[in-house]
Amino acid sequence: MPKVSVERGNPKGGSDRRAALEDALRRRILTMEIRPGALIDEFALAEEFGLSRPPVRELLRQMAGEGYIELEPNRPPRAASMSYETLQDYYPVASMLYVATTRLAAEEATREDVENLRRIQEHFRQAVESGDVEERVMANNEFHYEIGRIARNDFLLPSLRRALIDHGRVGRTFFRRDPEAGEQLRLAAQHHDQIIDAIERHDADAAETIVIAHFDLSRRNIAAYAPSDGDEAVGGL
Repeated sequence: MPKVSVERGNPKGGSDRRAALEDALRRRILTMEIRPGALIDEFALAEEFGLSRPPVRELLRQMAGEGYIELEPNRPPRAASMSYETLQDYYPVASMLYVATTRLAAEEATREDVENLRRIQEHFRQAVESGDVEERVMANNEFHYEIGRIARNDFLLPSLRRALIDHGRVGRTFFRRDPEAGEQLRLAAQHHDQIIDAIERHDADAAETIVIAHFDLSRRNIAAYAPSDGDEAVGGL
C-alpha cells in the first residue's frame, strides 16, 4: 500500500498522518484486512504513514483501550482476537447494548442527529446496492456507533464501540457466501430506515422492537461459524 503523501512545511502534517493511520487501522481491522489476532508491525506502519514510532505507539495504546488492538508486555501488538467463545460472550451482551443505546437515542435525538443518521444510512444503502462489502461494513459500524453517540451515555458508548468491532468482522465474512445474503441485507437496510423513523418520533418502544428484529438477523447466523485454523470467522450483520 502506498505511503500517505504530506506536503512539506505543513504544520499539521504530523496530525494529518496520525489521523490517516488511525482511519486505516480501524478500517483494516473491521474489514479483516488485518485478521483477528494478527501481529501489527509498528515499523511498517511508521514507514507507510511517514511517522516516527512514538506517535504510532501512542495510537496503538489508544486503540487498545477501544478494543481494536491487544497489547501485552514484551510482545508485539496484535489485532483483537476473535473466537467462537468470544462470540458466545458477544451476542447476549451486544443485544442489550443495542437496545439500551437505541432507546436512549429515541429519547435524546435532535433534528441534527436524525439528519446525520439519514446521511450515514444513505451511505449504507449505496454500499449494499453496489455490493461493496467493505464500505457496507464501515457504514453499518458508523450507523450503530452514531446511535450510541446520540444516546449520550458515557457508560454505554465504550462497550458499544467494542461490540461493533466484532459485529463488523463477522459481517465481513458471512455475507460473501450465503445465498440469502442479499435479501437479508435489504431487510437490514429497511430496519435502519425504521429505526431512524422511530428515533425521529421519539418512540423508544418502537425503536427497541425494530432493533431486536435487526439484531436477530445476525443472531440466526451464529451457527454458520466453524472455527478452524486458517478459516474465516462467523457471519452476522
